[in-house]
Amino acid sequence: MSLNRRHFLVTGLAAGAAAAIPATAAHAEPDPAAETAQSLASRGLRTDPFTLGVASGDPDHEGFVLWTRLAQEPMAEDGLGGMPQRPFPVQWQIYGDERGRRVVRTGVTVAAPEWGHSVHVEVQGLSSDREYWYRFRVGPYVSPVGRARTAPHPLSYGGALAMAFVSCAQYEHGYFTSYRRLAEEHPDLVLHLGDYQYEYTRDTYTIPGGNVRHHEGPETETLANYRQRHAQYKADPDLQAAHAAAPWLVVWDDHELDNNWADEVPERPETPQPNFLTRREAAFRAYYENMPLRRTSIPRGIDMQLYRRIRWGRMATFHMLDTRQYRDDQGCGDGYRDCPDAVDPARSITGTAQEEWLLNGFRHSRAQWDILGQQVFFAQRDNNAGPAKITSQDAWDGYVASRQRITQGWIDAEVRNPVVLTGDVHAHWASDLKLDYDDPTGPTVGSELVATSISTGGNGADSDPAQHPFLAINPHLKFYNNQRGYVLTKIERDLMTADFKVVPQVQTPGSEVYTKATFVIEDRAPGVKQTYLRPLDPAMRIGQQMTVEETVRLETERP
Repeated sequence: MSLNRRHFLVTGLAAGAAAAIPATAAHAEPDPAAETAQSLASRGLRTDPFTLGVASGDPDHEGFVLWTRLAQEPMAEDGLGGMPQRPFPVQWQIYGDERGRRVVRTGVTVAAPEWGHSVHVEVQGLSSDREYWYRFRVGPYVSPVGRARTAPHPLSYGGALAMAFVSCAQYEHGYFTSYRRLAEEHPDLVLHLGDYQYEYTRDTYTIPGGNVRHHEGPETETLANYRQRHAQYKADPDLQAAHAAAPWLVVWDDHELDNNWADEVPERPETPQPNFLTRREAAFRAYYENMPLRRTSIPRGIDMQLYRRIRWGRMATFHMLDTRQYRDDQGCGDGYRDCPDAVDPARSITGTAQEEWLLNGFRHSRAQWDILGQQVFFAQRDNNAGPAKITSQDAWDGYVASRQRITQGWIDAEVRNPVVLTGDVHAHWASDLKLDYDDPTGPTVGSELVATSISTGGNGADSDPAQHPFLAINPHLKFYNNQRGYVLTKIERDLMTADFKVVPQVQTPGSEVYTKATFVIEDRAPGVKQTYLRPLDPAMRIGQQMTVEETVRLETERP
């Protein structure tokens, strides 16, 4: 970014924005731009508090959310980031140019200790379909610069949308190189589909050869634990770069709380542990504190409204789902099972209210592309070539009736181009979607793109995707790759192009990135079509051909 700390412009306050946290007693505090280091130090703020970077999120055609969190000592065990137990006013400014010469909006909000000194500013009144730059200031301390943008006007398509999506960043398993490479792509929008952080203490979830770095603190169970863990992740410079590059749409999966949790049920309910609902409340509160979310997502006890709809003009509507908070517990336990409960029509992965909200959204959509940003594999994946149907009970395969109702819903609503985006499984996949997966000759009614992990699982290895046994058992599955990376899409009126990006190494920093495969989805032609596949590189470490057993192990062997 061209802006630098010496060029930070201090102007008067302006209306047009609101903080998610009430600005209690803000009038009694000094002007945050005018305060000196000495006066701040007298109240306990002695060093740069912008150690966790900046972020923006949930854009609409008039604005977006701005986020930061003050932390002098990010890894403090009490989760307070070395901050004194008092509020601090924080100035924010938005610029209309990258060099920071034209201030278009400014204001002051309060970083309150009750919310971990996090800042959420909801900015409105900006021009549609525009880039903006922003940063924060407390006295002489100035944050890094972030880039945000507004969506096109609701009646406009705007230009092509560069959208990337990611998931599963286990800090201990590798460096966040994919985040850095993603930032260098200059996307318009980033979707994070869950497992933003992991709850385990060190030496609990290990990869062959050992982890390359370690979590601080115990397994996350208290608010202090979750705040500390979020801070450890947020302090990573590669993750900070990705947040500063573009606005994000975020949803959680399981590890933001507890592996494979379901509504009010922990992974191992039979094991003595602290009260799970208390843990859930702490995890939700810390998640809100550390994400660029609007005030509609402020948690209320053990509940948090995370499913929501973001419109990108007429080009795309993003239906961001929550498949954890309202689901019935897995019918036959976790992992791959031949499970009669999986087809029980009374069981749901979304809950009734969210399902009705989604179906209603389909009925009223006028978007060119309706995109479901969600966590777990949507298409059927049977891992048995015989008559038994053995599928992942933690995914939509464990909630077949939910999947059928939602698929039928977009068919009945005549949704123009339904596309499901998925994370969770630590590998790239692409698939056609069916209403009846037992009839491979039946019509394709949608498309699914699945992003591999940022780092979970370590380096992985390249292989020939056509040789994966899942693709033979499930002919609607079209692609597989077990390397780390992200998916970068270009969304136009007549075409969605998806580049499956991979980095060969995450266990050492600084790897290059390349496109392993490209798939396209054509307007009104559901299903994925491969247009490019990078040949196997003999100079790279090629793994053994993937088996059913190894695929299942890589997905499910999480303590």
